[in-house]
Amino acid sequence: MLLCSMHRGFMDWIAVISGFGIGAIVGMTGVGGGSLMTPLLISVFKLNPAIAIGTDLWFAAVTKSGGALAHHRHGHVDYHVAGLMLAGSIPAAIATIGMMHWTGLTKGWSNALTISLGIALLLTALTVAYRKAWHALGLKLERWLPERRKAALTVASGLLLGVLVSLSSIGAGAVGATLILLLYPRIPAYRLVGTDIAHAVPLTLVAGIGHATLGHVEWALLTALLAGSLPGIWLGAQLTKSMPEQWVRGILCTSLVAAGLKVIF
Repeated sequence: MLLCSMHRGFMDWIAVISGFGIGAIVGMTGVGGGSLMTPLLISVFKLNPAIAIGTDLWFAAVTKSGGALAHHRHGHVDYHVAGLMLAGSIPAAIATIGMMHWTGLTKGWSNALTISLGIALLLTALTVAYRKAWHALGLKLERWLPERRKAALTVASGLLLGVLVSLSSIGAGAVGATLILLLYPRIPAYRLVGTDIAHAVPLTLVAGIGHATLGHVEWALLTALLAGSLPGIWLGAQLTKSMPEQWVRGILCTSLVAAGLKVIF
């Protein structure tokens, strides 16, 4: 009993430290760092993919809520774009979770979740590594994309994100920001970040609630992770002033690619 209690206490400290590290990465990069949480939950805490995904969704919803509120207060959120994204992502998330309930947690779903996670990690690495290239592509697409079609494409982008996030817990940050940038390349950087976070919080919360109904959340572990993440996010934000962004993004992209390939293969 004593040995079991000591092991549990040790793992709690590991969870706090892990939350601190992930929080620091999120604070330094703005987007993408949270994508490391699910692979960490699988490799370090030995959670099965479904529970790791559900726990990460709640972690993302809670940690990003403060950022969403701050951007709202500063007027950094384009609610028209965020609303269109949510019009696609929320129904898609509900439908995806509904399919999981209806079909049951078969081996096929387990494989789908694992493959989706690996693909989402690699997509996130691409979006983080080539952020300037996506902006340039968005400016080129602007010549061929009529304004009247942007609303439908924004909803479609949200639908894609709703499925991806529900299956992998990843994509609401870096991938979401890239999709917004492609459709609205002239949006100011601060409104891009604010709009992306404002969309990510409801999406991850709805998907997280759905996974909770399936029993896919490790609540005690989540609490410890959150306890470490809050000071980590603050420290990461301070470090951005002294650490070159290119270094941080390079390390992050390498980690995402390695984690994505490991999950898939």
